[in-house]
Amino acid sequence: MRTIDDAAIRKHAQVRFRSEYDYAVFEYWRSAKVLAYLESAGLRRFDRVLDDGCGGGGMCVSFAEEARSVVGIEPGDRFREVGSRLAAEKHVKNVSFAEADGTALPFKSGSFDLVLSHSVIEHVADPLAYLKEARRVLTAGGAMLLNTAPYLSTSGSHLPKYKLPLPLHLVAGRRAAFAAACWVGKHKPHWFDTDSQASSYVTAGQRGEDKTDDLLYHATLSNLRGHIRAAGLRPRREDLAVSRLLTRTLPPLARLTPAIPVLRDIFVTNMQYVLVRDDK
Repeated sequence: MRTIDDAAIRKHAQVRFRSEYDYAVFEYWRSAKVLAYLESAGLRRFDRVLDDGCGGGGMCVSFAEEARSVVGIEPGDRFREVGSRLAAEKHVKNVSFAEADGTALPFKSGSFDLVLSHSVIEHVADPLAYLKEARRVLTAGGAMLLNTAPYLSTSGSHLPKYKLPLPLHLVAGRRAAFAAACWVGKHKPHWFDTDSQASSYVTAGQRGEDKTDDLLYHATLSNLRGHIRAAGLRPRREDLAVSRLLTRTLPPLARLTPAIPVLRDIFVTNMQYVLVRDDK
């Protein structure tokens, strides 16, 4: 899927928490942006791909349309069925799914020339082990796509937005903000903004389920850069997206934000890397 269709991405994003299959379809459409980013970084062809935390498997199916073979792994098997279903619908046969731990991958060293990690590492308790394993299974000339956001930013907090734009996680701390979001999702979902109505906090509340806080790695620009170096990887490309609000209202400060500690971890909304092995 190389065609970026923003309307389709928005449409599927609004219902992505309705079911695991809906999430896989959303990932399939969103993956066009990932492919475009890799192409802009000079990565146009890849044979063996590992999606190192594949979620619903939608990105696996999309990349399988471009690569020789794709493997998607998750620590549980809950997504394997929907990924296989989507692959069958798209007539994609060169993709497979496996239950595996990203910090102890069941693959030989040098097995893949592209490793994908899109919005995954923040859910990993040991990010350094995760990155070391990704490096191990990369070929010498391979690359890793790493995408995440600082945990203090709105996007990186993985908390729904309220109609009243209050960054509760910055005011009251993460534990209180998470508990509040769970309560609102169950009892007052209309307090969330329109997009957040499609939130897992709302669907969990509707089902009477207790939601677990799965933000295990509190990523910052500094500690992520440190983990990348410690894992034996180096950035071929680093792209830091700054909050549109700050960019529109205070452009000079927005340009300086990536260099200012703490401020950047609040106003950088996305950290995206193409990483290669540092074999020095």
